[in-house]
Amino acid sequence: MTEDEIYRTSTQYRLWSFTPETLASLRTTTNTVAADGVRNAYRSLNMRGSHENAAGERVEEAEGYVDCLTVEEEQKILSFYCRRTLEFVDFCEYPTNVKATAVQYLKRFYLTNSPMTYHPKEIMPTAVYLAMKSEDNFHYVKSFAEKLPNITTEDILAPEFLLTQGLRFTFDVRHPFHGLEGGFMELLAFTNGKGQCGPQVDKSSKEIRDDMMDIEPPPGASARATNVKELVARIQKAHGKAKEMLKTSALLTDAYFLYTPSQIWLSTLLLADEPLARFYIDTKLPVISEMKAKLHTVLRQCAEILRLSPTAQPDKEEKKELKRIDKKLAQCRNPQKMDLVGINKAQKRDPDQNGGNGLDEKIAKKRKLERETSMKESESLFGPALPDKAS
Repeated sequence: MTEDEIYRTSTQYRLWSFTPETLASLRTTTNTVAADGVRNAYRSLNMRGSHENAAGERVEEAEGYVDCLTVEEEQKILSFYCRRTLEFVDFCEYPTNVKATAVQYLKRFYLTNSPMTYHPKEIMPTAVYLAMKSEDNFHYVKSFAEKLPNITTEDILAPEFLLTQGLRFTFDVRHPFHGLEGGFMELLAFTNGKGQCGPQVDKSSKEIRDDMMDIEPPPGASARATNVKELVARIQKAHGKAKEMLKTSALLTDAYFLYTPSQIWLSTLLLADEPLARFYIDTKLPVISEMKAKLHTVLRQCAEILRLSPTAQPDKEEKKELKRIDKKLAQCRNPQKMDLVGINKAQKRDPDQNGGNGLDEKIAKKRKLERETSMKESESLFGPALPDKAS
């Protein structure tokens, strides 16, 4: 199987890859469903929403109406908490793959859930904790909670099952970091005359090395590399820039939903050093190739998305806008979904003692039957339990 065929079997490709149109449609649907849920909750509780007028005063809405977030406002608040996730993981000095996976968990969860239903502030710590387990960087929940102010272990564990449901129980995230490192090592191998071209490119390692010396200088440089040492330095510089973009721009945009990991890392290399990126692609595909033309088009589209990525820190105007959205969000949250810890406890209690707020009766009976069946099977395999000494 080729690398492309292997990727197409992954859950990331099958469940979390979209076109721009389907992605926008999904977010619109999520926003509409969430807004309807908020308004229905307000009606059932006889609550009234409110909004802020031009004078900055709170004005009460008509009964059943709530001024809900728009899709654009939801994306702005989510982007802010994605950046907060990057800051928190860096503060804790967790590995890059934990940081990248946590952000993707947040972004995936909020494709089918709205901040109006579940506030990102409450989901973010759980996303990081789940990412730590998924990326084999496990820490005890108590020690993890101690790193967060005013957060208990219950606050972290309560939304965990909810988050896994939103992720459709798929925890694998294919990142572009390994692809970049592989391309970096290939470029360095070419400088030593040890690299290998693609099967459709008929050039020796020596010819490739000689061609590298003729690569146009990157933007901002005045001359080509004149020796191998300068060439290696150029490759290392491009690698550093591309890696930094993968750790920020690629995570804060929709790149993971729209492009494959290989397309993402090649796009960062294109932004870091376009002549070098074009040379690398030339070593894999023949000069005249329909696939190469398509690839360049896709990479430029991806590169444009990465180039327009939000900065790590919001500017003054963005902070003002985020404050406005946060105030609006406080007035349009679903009141029935606010207490995640309480909801989690209710779901664990017997429904008959909880007014129907716990587990569904059919589900409870099914689990009881499964436990009884499992016990019978274990007895048939290992024999019944040993009697107590007293008996």
